[in-house]
Amino acid sequence: MTIRYSETEVITAIGNLTQSRLTRFVQAEIVVPVQSSSGPVFGEIDLARLNLLCELTDDFDLDEDSLAVIISLIDQLHTTRSDLRSLLAALENEAQDVRERVAAAWTSGRDDQA
Repeated sequence: MTIRYSETEVITAIGNLTQSRLTRFVQAEIVVPVQSSSGPVFGEIDLARLNLLCELTDDFDLDEDSLAVIISLIDQLHTTRSDLRSLLAALENEAQDVRERVAAAWTSGRDDQA
């Protein structure tokens, strides 16, 4: 079951989030709420993103364009980590000799980049 939060609930949950800040983040499409019959709703991941966005705005005085770049990079990092976990899980099901060849090739490729 997915928990959804209204705009009011999100603003209440995140102390340094204001209505105008939330509106700017949504208009810049840094956070994209789901549209429901009762209006926009936000998930847990949106709350985490909004909290981070507020911290970055307050601590580093970043504008929406900069925030969008940072969030995009964070999203890419999370995707890469997920892909790496999937690859490692797939390799665990392979024979030992296959795992050793992949490990050797990976180590060699990393050494070539250094």
